Amino acid sequence: MRTHPVRRIAALAALAAVLAAAGCGRSATQSAAASSPPSGERRFPLTGVVVSVDAAKKVLVVRHDEVKGYMPAMTMEFAVSAGDAATAKPGESIRADFVVGPGDDLRLENLWPDDKAARDSVEAGARMLRQDTLAKGGQAYREVGDAVPDFVLYDQNGRVVDSARFRGKQVMLNFIYTRCPVANMCPLSTSKMMATQKLAREAGVSNIEFVSVTMDPAHDTPGVLRDYADQRGIDTTNFSFLTGPEPTIRDLLTQFGVIAEFKGELLDHTLATLLVDEKGRVAWRADGSQWQPKEFVERMRK
Repeated sequence: MRTHPVRRIAALAALAAVLAAAGCGRSATQSAAASSPPSGERRFPLTGVVVSVDAAKKVLVVRHDEVKGYMPAMTMEFAVSAGDAATAKPGESIRADFVVGPGDDLRLENLWPDDKAARDSVEAGARMLRQDTLAKGGQAYREVGDAVPDFVLYDQNGRVVDSARFRGKQVMLNFIYTRCPVANMCPLSTSKMMATQKLAREAGVSNIEFVSVTMDPAHDTPGVLRDYADQRGIDTTNFSFLTGPEPTIRDLLTQFGVIAEFKGELLDHTLATLLVDEKGRVAWRADGSQWQPKEFVERMRK
């Protein structure tokens, strides 16, 4: 049975109003820190090729192009996050923010894979999804029983993930962002996804993939998502965290009926968790974070 669109929109609007009051976003302290970089810090766009990786020391050696306004092309070491050190690979092309801190503290942040073939694949996927969303217009929202849209994104290891790879499997999918500080929103949703993964394994459900798509791709790079998974001890053998171009994320939010809007440093958003069947159709969805893992596992076994 299809959800009445007017009721669906009203429900999402009501939930959005509740979230606005709850303030699911960065705290005042976090907002101040985000908007006020350390005194003397400078940032430059950097492109280059990874020469070597020392994951233990969280250091990359990069043969980089000219950093306009700072230095010529050369090969040098950069400090990076644990997640970036874990995902970077020798020979990989990258783009990042080159950060010069006080005392010549040199590091790379916002690191993305920059391989041309991978970039072309992700950009082509973005164009196809954009066309699909525009063509459907007001009917873009995917109801239970509808086929889910095709998409191409990066996972927490910097690999390109085409949604076609999930065909023939069930997929449990939700949307989160790593900086969400409200305990009963993204953190709870992630905890319940982890619990569902464990219950599904115990129940013998083997044809299942878990997918969390970020709502904040400007911050949630592959390395940030890798840190997020590692810090929580998440088993990523069948659990992927995805990010990519903002237009792609926006189109997916539209098609899956999720509201997410930054208001300054605050991200107001709704939550939706979906089960997609082996044929790529929405089998069930739960809005909010009050669903129980066993409910999804029961539907996986049907």
